[in-house]
Amino acid sequence: MEKYKKAYIAGGCFWGMEDLFRVRPGVLDTEVGYQGGVNEHPTYQNHPGHAEGIEITYNPDETSFKLLLDYFFRIHNPTTEDQQGNDRGSSYRSTIFYQDEEEKKEAEEFINLVNTSGRWEADAVTTLEPCVTFWVAEPEHQDYLLKKPHGYTCHFERFGSFI
Repeated sequence: MEKYKKAYIAGGCFWGMEDLFRVRPGVLDTEVGYQGGVNEHPTYQNHPGHAEGIEITYNPDETSFKLLLDYFFRIHNPTTEDQQGNDRGSSYRSTIFYQDEEEKKEAEEFINLVNTSGRWEADAVTTLEPCVTFWVAEPEHQDYLLKKPHGYTCHFERFGSFI
């Protein structure tokens, strides 16, 4: 697993994001969880300030951070602050948790690409936050839409690639 990388993003309810990312080329594993908040060991009922996010384990020989960002901006609305679909609050913010300056720069460049593309009616409000502890969510939230195929999601492919 040493050659594999991880990426951390949040873009609304973690169920829908995980369901779409799990089948992307080069993605080896996904887990849903909480990141960027104030308490340790957050739960679904108690995660103040944490975003519902996903941890993506990927093979950099088959995909890249840039390609993951491209898909991220295609499956959620990055222009709605603290909201995706019917979900509202900071848990549902659009965030890229960068692990180093290279990822931060790549994320900044991609947000600029999204904003200049004209595909959205407003600019992205996606935040860039340093990567902090990713707290894995409870087992019932992992692979949720595989367990409940007709469960709620507001994520879908809205248009083709930005690159």
